[in-house]
Amino acid sequence: MKNSLIILCCFITGILLAYYHCIPDIFLAYDYSNYILPVMMFCVGISIGGDIKSLYAPIKKYKLRILLIPSATIAGSIAITFLISPLFQSINIRETIAIGSGFGYYSLSAIILKDLAGNEIGMMALISNMTREIIALITIPILARYCGKLAPISAAGATSIDTTLPIIAKSCGEQFIIISIFHGVLVDISVPIIISILYTF
Repeated sequence: MKNSLIILCCFITGILLAYYHCIPDIFLAYDYSNYILPVMMFCVGISIGGDIKSLYAPIKKYKLRILLIPSATIAGSIAITFLISPLFQSINIRETIAIGSGFGYYSLSAIILKDLAGNEIGMMALISNMTREIIALITIPILARYCGKLAPISAAGATSIDTTLPIIAKSCGEQFIIISIFHGVLVDISVPIIISILYTF
């Protein structure tokens, strides 16, 4: 929760500083996000490679059933964004699904969509996926109590491997940590793949 609020404050501060022309022109002349994206993907690769052995444990125990949780998260998020897309007349179905396909990974999805669909869609992706993470952080204990132990993991989306992992472990039990990590890794990987596919055709 604290990290999400810090990032949200940084985002709002950036908007205000640029709006009131407090940022030097050199920062506005170039699009630095194009350089940040490869660095982010490199860091994601490091985080996965550094703990890749932890992915084998749930596969051994649950076999192919372990794939059902991230698959349900991905399919459910895409289905919901498809169903609500008629409510947003200013953006089309593809853009709505692409925003929802961030699965809470606001930093990566925002940069990818800014490059593929423009600043407005990138900002929508940032705000909506940041909102998903904040709501997940707040509601995980409630979901764990009333909706089952897997519901918080799915609701957390891509963040089940990092920011929401401690509260998932506390609310659901330590036996769900490996499932949460495995879920987060697969959902993380799916973000750039799904968004790229949406803008390929």
